Amino acid sequence: MEIRQLKAFLAIAETKTFTAGARLMNVTQAAISMQIRQLEEEVGLPLFTRTPRRVILTEAGDSLIDRARKILREHDAAIAEIAEIAGAEYGRLRIGSSSSMFASEQLPGILEKLKQKFPNAEVTVSSGTSQALVEKIMHGEIDIAFVSLPVETSNVQTELLFSDEIVAIAHPSHPLAKENVISAAALAGEHLILGEKGGNTRRMIDEFFQAANVKPNVMMELSRQTAINRMVENQMGVGIAGAKNVAREVKDGKLVSWLIEGAEIKWELGLARLRGGYFSPISKEFVKLCKESFKEREKELKARK
Repeated sequence: MEIRQLKAFLAIAETKTFTAGARLMNVTQAAISMQIRQLEEEVGLPLFTRTPRRVILTEAGDSLIDRARKILREHDAAIAEIAEIAGAEYGRLRIGSSSSMFASEQLPGILEKLKQKFPNAEVTVSSGTSQALVEKIMHGEIDIAFVSLPVETSNVQTELLFSDEIVAIAHPSHPLAKENVISAAALAGEHLILGEKGGNTRRMIDEFFQAANVKPNVMMELSRQTAINRMVENQMGVGIAGAKNVAREVKDGKLVSWLIEGAEIKWELGLARLRGGYFSPISKEFVKLCKESFKEREKELKARK
């Protein structure tokens, strides 16, 4: 069983076709077919059921897939460690972020400091929902990610960086602007502007409305919290935000905020990475810089009040 065969197997399993798998591996379809044929001969069972439009994992293939991912993760970790000892590798870090606000406001400064210590490092950044990023960590596609907590996957470990209480926000001209608290029923009846599905915060908000037995009137679903805030400032509806993150806008009279009756929802941002995976020097430095950045952010937010 060779590494290239396992890579070919995973490429096909994830893309669902031999053609797409070959494209992902940058090889011909004939070459990837031969690798799978050799692998199936070695294990003694077919790994895929071929259909006209896609391939489906057989029982044997389903049994192999998690082990294949683990083998390839260990292989990549071994290569990284050996390269580090030899002094040939200056670091590689593949980062994911589910928070557009963090990616635009804090991440650039963190990466600038990281580059000073690892000037030849290969650093990449991608975005996505928390759920999608956790899947990428599991599949070895990224090394570390900023995600909404909690992450209910035992193979992924997390570390809390930032916590904020969720509140409802509206324009100061709203009829209920002088209230401090809004009920679930009243909030559900507003023209709601929420974050996109796939994140933990949106999931908790949806679960809150479901528990209250009310159907929310969701008019917009946006990926960026900044966009939600601006929509609310322009009287397009009522939004949901972290109390700390909108403290300045509330203080300046651009927004009003309400506590949500019966809701104890916290938005928690943390760093997620594979449990037991290789924790490289560049990853350790990145985590340290992130902690320092969020400590400074907490100070700035307190100063705004």
